[in-house]
Amino acid sequence: MAWIALFFAGLLEIVWAFAMKQSHGFTRLVPSLITLVAMAASFALLSMAMRSLPLGTAYTIWTGIGALGAFAVGIAFLGEAASPARLLAAGLILSGLILMKLSTQG
Repeated sequence: MAWIALFFAGLLEIVWAFAMKQSHGFTRLVPSLITLVAMAASFALLSMAMRSLPLGTAYTIWTGIGALGAFAVGIAFLGEAASPARLLAAGLILSGLILMKLSTQG
């Protein structure tokens, strides 16, 4: 259950990061509200996951899902560059997340 909560916490991190970008510095109401709600839900799920997962594992996976997801959303929806160096960097982050998961019991 902790891994499921952590996965959804990471997905919500992607949502709030994208909504924050769309809020234009919290000057647009709807994206600002989405940001705050998604942040609260993401933190709540992260805290649930941390009940049984190690701090370092939970936080690393949470931020990694958010980072990779925000990277993908930026490319797919915001026209950000998908250069070889950026793709390699994302691949290294993904490799680290997989290794972290494989090295954690629970």
